[in-house]
Amino acid sequence: MSAILNQVLQANREYSNNFDKGDLPMPPGRQFAILTCMDARLDPAKYAGLSEGDAHVIRNAGGRASADAIRSLVISYKLLGTREWFVIHHTDCGMETFTNEIISDLLDSSLKTASVDADGWHDCCEGHGSDEGKHINWLTIKDQVQSVTEDVIRIKSSPLVPKDIPVYGYIYDVKSGQLIEVPEATTAGQAV
Repeated sequence: MSAILNQVLQANREYSNNFDKGDLPMPPGRQFAILTCMDARLDPAKYAGLSEGDAHVIRNAGGRASADAIRSLVISYKLLGTREWFVIHHTDCGMETFTNEIISDLLDSSLKTASVDADGWHDCCEGHGSDEGKHINWLTIKDQVQSVTEDVIRIKSSPLVPKDIPVYGYIYDVKSGQLIEVPEATTAGQAV
């Protein structure tokens, strides 16, 4: 058994010993959802003041409005009653450090973990790779304001999203912990 597995299971034993959240209802109590990045430096519960049962938090690489993220938001609204949504990207995002071509080439070369330095991304070793990465849009980010705005527009333009749901756009600053509004995105995400 790995050290990480042991740590996780021990933490769960301690958590479950005093667990008192078993009666929380399935719908989020504060009726909103957050789409944000999976980056480990982001703690939506802390930066948005959440407790268990308050909101849905949907996470993926970059916090992008992928088809699966939109699927989750639609379920959040249609079946569980959320009424407002946030798209929150962040500064210093790893999704800004590569392009679709770079990751596709890295995967084609090897499936081992790559490294990055001042000269860019490099594979550590040779081995079997796969060209399947060329068939994926990795939803990389060139500009945070633009990507937040694009994602809010993509969500709002989905035929499955009711027009009366506001979608707010923000960038989380990993150095200060502040949420910075992207006015263009919030304007695009207004409820009508």
